[in-house]
Order: sequence, then C-alpha cells, then structure tokens
Amino acid sequence: MLFKRILYLIAILISLQSIGQDQTPSLTFWKTLQSHCGKAYAGTLEIPQDDEAFGGKVLRMHLRSCTENEIRIPFYVGEDKSRTWILSMQNGIISLKHDHRHKDGTMDAINFYGGTATNQGKADVQFFPADVHTQTSIPEAATNVWWITIDDTSFTYNLRRLGTDRVFRVVMDLTKPIDTPEAPWGWKD
Repeated sequence: MLFKRILYLIAILISLQSIGQDQTPSLTFWKTLQSHCGKAYAGTLEIPQDDEAFGGKVLRMHLRSCTENEIRIPFYVGEDKSRTWILSMQNGIISLKHDHRHKDGTMDAINFYGGTATNQGKADVQFFPADVHTQTSIPEAATNVWWITIDDTSFTYNLRRLGTDRVFRVVMDLTKPIDTPEAPWGWKD
C-alpha cells in the first residue's frame, strides 16, 4: 500500500513538473507562433513612416517553414523577397537571425545577424540583443535590440538601436490571413 502511494506521488510530481515546463514564457510564445505556421499575413510600417526602403510598400510575412526548434518567416517588402527572419529555440531560449539573399538566391555579404534572448522573456514578447557576430559584422549595430510581440490580433517586429534615433516597427495583422506568397529569393518550392 505504501509503495503504491509513493508511486502515485511520484507520478503526480512528474505530471506537475511537465505542466510547469509547458508554461514557460518562451515556450508559450513559441507555441503561439507555431500555431500560425503555413499562414501569411499583411502589415504596415508604423515607425518610421517615411522610411525609403519600407514606407508605402506592401509588407507581408509568411510562416513558411516550422520545425520543433526552428521557424523561418520570409518577410516581403513590395517585390523585394530578400529577407527571412529565422527564430530558433534551444534549451528554452529563443534566438533571432536575419537571412538576406540576392535575387539569384546567393547570400548577402551581411547575413545571419541578430541576437539571442538573455532569458525566457514573456509569453507575448521576446527580446534579442545584438550578438557577437552582429557586433563584428555590423559594428554600428552593436547596440541593436530586436523584439517580437505576438497576441491574438498582431505580430510586431521591432528594432531599437540604443544611443541613436534608429527605431523600426512593423505590425502584421493576424486576424486576416492572406494568400500564400511565392517563395522568397534563395528558397526552392
């Protein structure tokens, strides 16, 4: 009888431990993002509205490739299909990298910059301070902090370059999926 009670208590503790692990903020964020896999959305540039590269252009993102530990999100700016956000999860911590390609699919000279969260963040926001690769390849971006938010209605991609006026914010409307865009540069369908 005592042995059965001990086994029962152990089973409860294991169950509670796994429930607690499922509820870490980074994992909740990850699962919310994964729930949109395969879908595409349109959005707008909020800051700065007068940006030459992004302002007045149709902005779209497509959660095109999702695995257990990686989510690739091509980000389209008008007809420019050069950008993909790559989010990866390792040991409960999320990283953000930027993959840039030319029209022929070759990598841009400045590529795979970004950062890794320093903690598990929050269920609706993750912060990514510039990593060493970014600091080395783009010295002026050494103080970059990117963050992504997600809730029931929107996904935002944000950038702030500390010590400067550089601020960037794109808001994607998650309430209205759009048609899936064609493959970005460097991808094979």
